[in-house]
Amino acid sequence: MLICYTMGIAEALRNVREEINDAAVKSRRVPEEIKLVAVSKAANPGMIAEAVRAGALIFGESRVQEAEKKVKSEELRVKSEKIEWHLIGHLQKNKVKHAVQLFDLIHSVDSAGLAEEVNRQAEKINKIQRILVEVKLSEEASKHGVAEKGLTALLVQIAGMDNLKPEGLMTIPPYFDDPEKTRLYFRRLRQLQDNLNALHITHYAFRELSMGMSNDFRVAIEEGSTMVRIGTAIFGERK
Repeated sequence: MLICYTMGIAEALRNVREEINDAAVKSRRVPEEIKLVAVSKAANPGMIAEAVRAGALIFGESRVQEAEKKVKSEELRVKSEKIEWHLIGHLQKNKVKHAVQLFDLIHSVDSAGLAEEVNRQAEKINKIQRILVEVKLSEEASKHGVAEKGLTALLVQIAGMDNLKPEGLMTIPPYFDDPEKTRLYFRRLRQLQDNLNALHITHYAFRELSMGMSNDFRVAIEEGSTMVRIGTAIFGERK
C-alpha cells in the first residue's frame, strides 16, 4: 500500500477504507462493524482537520501530552464535538488524570493498579471511562499488556470498579515483514474474548477487538478485529 507522502490524506483514507471493505467481504463480515482508528501521532492539527473533512472521526494518540495540544488546538476546536479520541499507547499512572479528561476510549489498561487509578480519576469527574484491556501475547520486552494467565483475574477486579466500562481487548503482535505471521496472535486474542464472554465476568459484553495496524490490518480483520489502528497508511511515517 502507498502511504500519504505520495498522495493526499483524503485519497489515502479512501484507499484504506477500500482495503477494510475488501478484507471484511473476504471474511464474510459486515464492513460497517469495523472501526477505523486513524493514528494521528505523526500528524499535526491541520492534517487531522483534513482527515476530518475526509470523513475520519476516530483518532488514536500514543502520548497524553501530545494529544492534549491537538485536542485543544484552534484547528480542531470547532470540530471537537465530532471527533472521538482514543489513547492507544502505554499509559503511566501519573498521566491518568489528564488521560481521563481527554480520551473517550483508553485501549491500554494492563494492570489492576492502573485500572484503579483510571477508575478513581473518572469518579472525580463523574465519568464512566470506556476501556480496553491490553494483552501481551508475545515475549518481546518492549511490549506492554497483562499476561494471558492473568487476564481473567484482572477483569474480575475491573468488574468491581463502578466508573470503568470494559469493552474488549487490545494487542500488539511482533512486527513481521510477512503480515501472515501475525495471524496466530490475532486469532488467540479473539479466542480469549470468546472465552471471557462465555464466563460472563462482567455485565458488559466484550465486543471490541483492537488489533491490526497499517501492515497487517487485513489479517486482523479476517480474524475478527473490530478496531484497526492505522497511521502510516494515512499520515505517513513519523518524522
